[in-house]
Amino acid sequence: MKKNYVKILMILLFVTSMGVQAQDYLSLLKQEITSQRSQLGIGSQDINELYIYSKSRTQKTDVMHVYAGQKYNDISIFNATANGAFKGQELVYFSNTLEANVSARVNAITPQLNPLQAATAAAAELGLGTGSFSLIETVTTKEFLLTNGGVSLEDVPVELVYVPVGEELKIAWDLNIHTLDGKHWWSVRIDAQTGEIINQNDWVVSCSFSTHNHQSANNIKKATKKDFSLFKNEQATAAAFAGEQYNVYALPVESPNHGNASLIVDPQNLEASPFGWHDTDGVAGAEFTITRGNNVLAWDDILGDNEDTGGASPDGGAALSFDFPYAFDTNPVNMLEASTTNLFYWNNIMHDVLFLYGFDEESGNFQQTNYSNLGNGNDFVIADSQDGSGLNNANFATPPDGINPRMQMFLWSASGPPGEAITILDGSLAGSYIGIPAGFGAPLPEQTALVGELAILLDDNAGDSTDEIDACDTVTNAADVVGKIALLRRGTCEFGVKVLAAEQAGAIAVIVINNNADAPIAMAPGAVGDQVTIASVMVSQEDGEALITALQNGDIINGSLLNEGPFQVDGNLDNGIVAHEYGHGVSNRLTGGANNSNCMRTCVQFDVDGCIPGFATEVMSEGWSDYFGLMVTMKEGDTGADVRGIGTYAIGQPTDGGGIRPTPYSTDLAINDSSYDSVAVFENTTAPHPVGYVWATMIWDMTWGFIDEFGFDEDIYNGTGGNNIALQLVMDGLKLQPCNPGFVDGRDAILAAVEMSPYFTDEDTKATAGCIIWNAFANRGLGFSADQGDWREREDGTSATDLPPDNLNPCLGPLSVDRVAAVGAFSVFPNPSNGNINIAVNTPQGGGTVKIIDINGRVVYTKDAVLEGTVRLQAEGLATGIYLLQVQSTNTTETIKIIIE
Repeated sequence: MKKNYVKILMILLFVTSMGVQAQDYLSLLKQEITSQRSQLGIGSQDINELYIYSKSRTQKTDVMHVYAGQKYNDISIFNATANGAFKGQELVYFSNTLEANVSARVNAITPQLNPLQAATAAAAELGLGTGSFSLIETVTTKEFLLTNGGVSLEDVPVELVYVPVGEELKIAWDLNIHTLDGKHWWSVRIDAQTGEIINQNDWVVSCSFSTHNHQSANNIKKATKKDFSLFKNEQATAAAFAGEQYNVYALPVESPNHGNASLIVDPQNLEASPFGWHDTDGVAGAEFTITRGNNVLAWDDILGDNEDTGGASPDGGAALSFDFPYAFDTNPVNMLEASTTNLFYWNNIMHDVLFLYGFDEESGNFQQTNYSNLGNGNDFVIADSQDGSGLNNANFATPPDGINPRMQMFLWSASGPPGEAITILDGSLAGSYIGIPAGFGAPLPEQTALVGELAILLDDNAGDSTDEIDACDTVTNAADVVGKIALLRRGTCEFGVKVLAAEQAGAIAVIVINNNADAPIAMAPGAVGDQVTIASVMVSQEDGEALITALQNGDIINGSLLNEGPFQVDGNLDNGIVAHEYGHGVSNRLTGGANNSNCMRTCVQFDVDGCIPGFATEVMSEGWSDYFGLMVTMKEGDTGADVRGIGTYAIGQPTDGGGIRPTPYSTDLAINDSSYDSVAVFENTTAPHPVGYVWATMIWDMTWGFIDEFGFDEDIYNGTGGNNIALQLVMDGLKLQPCNPGFVDGRDAILAAVEMSPYFTDEDTKATAGCIIWNAFANRGLGFSADQGDWREREDGTSATDLPPDNLNPCLGPLSVDRVAAVGAFSVFPNPSNGNINIAVNTPQGGGTVKIIDINGRVVYTKDAVLEGTVRLQAEGLATGIYLLQVQSTNTTETIKIIIE
């Protein structure tokens, strides 16, 4: 595991009136690394080519976050980073994932493969074919831009890098490919000598929940409407906006099950979106009358092709009135305008709220135009409504700052008992049968039934399939199915393939027969389902085989297809899930800096089926996303012990349902008993959600600790309640923590954020905050002695429920110290000091270790020494304050409080 550490220190800077410049930050970071070379093992030659790749200032805390990368021979080392936080003239936090002894570890200087060969190899390794790439631009001698090669939605950037692999630093090509189906945005390192994948990361974070039961009781409410403006920013004036109005499930309503739709007028926040939600040029007046603006473009993608060919964006006209009706007793496509408006609204809400907590333009947020001219623009969210490429899912793709992220929201399987969509009109099998509509193609009719004769579709069995009735091979009896409802079996090929084959043979609809005794399912489109334009359903094996037998016996069978419900659920209306997906973009942009999208790696090795079991990491990406969803749907009267399930609306559960996590969120251990020990239980679970669930549980407990102390404030934008305080600490923690954090990294970053917070102006309130944080984490097994191990491993962590020792425990009040300390075998002088400290060893102890520990329990200085005579410490640069000096030998350990002035 790379060693990450925290240090609180003061470095006097000579700055001009323009403030600290990038070169000054770089120099200070190098000084810090050099001063800690004995702990880090980083030599001066290792940081000769250190460079800053991102920096941003958090306005609320006035902290400048600086992110530096490491190079050798002008070649970047993948994810070798240093993160420094500066407040005024102080470097107040430092973490790193730098590589040591670089020159001795590189395996080559010159690549054997060129960028085109590397891209071709990557496409082949990813199972995308060979591709056909060509050079667009030589950006530098190490960076190139290639065409999409016919395998990517975007042009392909390629950069020469070194990648740590054991004791080696392998020369490699770093590139990314956004697959044509939009399901993956692979960030890949290709060995520049062999063409093999060294490692990869998927920028698309998918939240597929198809394993959950969707047959529970239907608790969906009908929409009613009332006119009022909830959480409107008091700073906004009538002249600031144009009277935009949106009929939505507004903040903080989680879903149609949790409240009613309302007509919201001018919900924009003046600071975050000063020209409204439909502007892009920074001049008064909307550029768009559709659900498009500076922060998001929301449109439908019913065809699942990542374009707007299936429809468009709702149009509010010149008055920007997006007042469209909701309808829940029908196919969700019939309320597409309303649900897309809701998706647009919630993307903008997440933008505006989190802008005020530090996810602003300079920090890498999502905007077409950055009005401050800080950060990179041209990266508003593309939000796909009712995406037809999947079912029971939602995802968010986060490339680096300046490139559009993409949110895909899907439909969810109908809740309640499945409907009898199929009616056999004649013969011995006449009657109604359960049929589950597919998640692609035309929807089943809802008013007038589709009627036709049934016919078995046959194929030539020329491929891998051994069933001539599964339409996986070339159809041989097209004439028999023209104008009829084709009957075929579920087989080895994708559902989209077989239904498309039937349509091309002339069928007007398709009934697919399950190939096992399980209940029929909602069929997914696969690679070609977006080309299907006819309706299809699945029936049970028992019902379907009876139909095949009757047809093979010469019966003439006519049937009808009609969808009378229950209907699929629109994921656009589960606002907790929308907020969750947006949260992935936030945590990815803030951790490691906006220009690095590889600092939330939840898996380190993939195959064609996804993350390989045993290679899922401890990174808590999903946890922050769940947390954001919980925070923006809090309301007055909530309590920590309440049951808060994630995605209850999408899966047809009541508001107190368990949701899509192992348990609902609650501070009540009888409801949610997860702890840090639970992480190891998920060792062989490839999904990142269970690990994130444990992290979200911890910071949710912490949030309620702050609410209990400071109260709840309904003003999510500018409030000062415990909920606002906790959200700010979590946002600051994201910026402070190292690239690819584990649980202890995340905890320590939040603790460090207390020292920078404007909410805590004295030592008493800081101690209160520290106590709340330590209690929350220790109660869930992430106490003072907990050890996360390697972030790449889930099973190597060690839990602990202890608080810091008494002399470090903020729960016992602010630290105090006597001006002179003399304890047993050691004496310390001078005390206070400027960091030049002498330890008089009254009794020789032999070899030992000296540590200086800050008030939050973090080791900020370590020295191995022979404990004889006088041991001198040179710890200049420590921030003024109270610390603990710990002297440890084989015979004794003693602790002395010291003051640094």
